[in-house]
Amino acid sequence: MYEFFRGTVEFVGPEYIVIENNGIGYQISTPNPFIYSGKMNTNVTVYTYHYVREDLIALYGFESREEKKLFTKLLNVSGIGPKGALAILASGEVQQVVSAIENEDESFLVKFPGVGKKTARQMILDLKGKLQDIVPDYFPNLFNADKFAAQQSTNTAFEEAVLALKALGYSDKEVKKISPELRKEQLSTDQYIKKALQRLLK
Repeated sequence: MYEFFRGTVEFVGPEYIVIENNGIGYQISTPNPFIYSGKMNTNVTVYTYHYVREDLIALYGFESREEKKLFTKLLNVSGIGPKGALAILASGEVQQVVSAIENEDESFLVKFPGVGKKTARQMILDLKGKLQDIVPDYFPNLFNADKFAAQQSTNTAFEEAVLALKALGYSDKEVKKISPELRKEQLSTDQYIKKALQRLLK
C-alpha cells in the first residue's frame, strides 16, 4: 500500500523511528533505528512495508528496496514474523544470511532470536534458490563514526544499543555476555549494535 515515505526524522528509539510528513508523524519500525540518529530533522526516504493482521497493523521501514524485498521474503517463511525478520536484517550481514540459506547452514541461522532448528530448516526449504534478486553487497554504509562520536557520549550510545538489542529479542544473559568487551571501545550506538550482533552471531 505504501511504497515509501519521504519526510523529516523527528524521533529515534530502540524499536522505531518517527517520520513527519505534511504534519503527520508516522511510526515506522526498522531493523536498526539508530542508523537514523545522525539524520535528525533532515529529510530521508524510507521504503515501507504495510503489515496488516487481525491483531496488528504496523509500518516497517528500510533504507533500500532490496532490504525491503528480503524482509517480505522472510515473512513468507512459516515461523518468522516481523520481529524475527527485523532481527535478521539488523545484523547487517545480509550476504551471510543468503549464503547460510544457500549452503543449508542451520547452525548460523539458529543464532538469530526466535529461530530454532525447525524454522531454520523452513527458511532453507522456502528460500534456497529464490534469492538471486537480492544483491549481496547492497547493504549501505550505515554509520559515520566521527560524526556520531561527536554527537553521543559512549555511555548513552551503549545504553541505547542495549535497548535496541533487547527490542530485537536478545536476552539479558546474551547481552551481558558480550557487554564487557564492547564497553572497552568508544563507538556510536549503531556501531555498538553492529559489533554486538557480529559477536552474538559467532
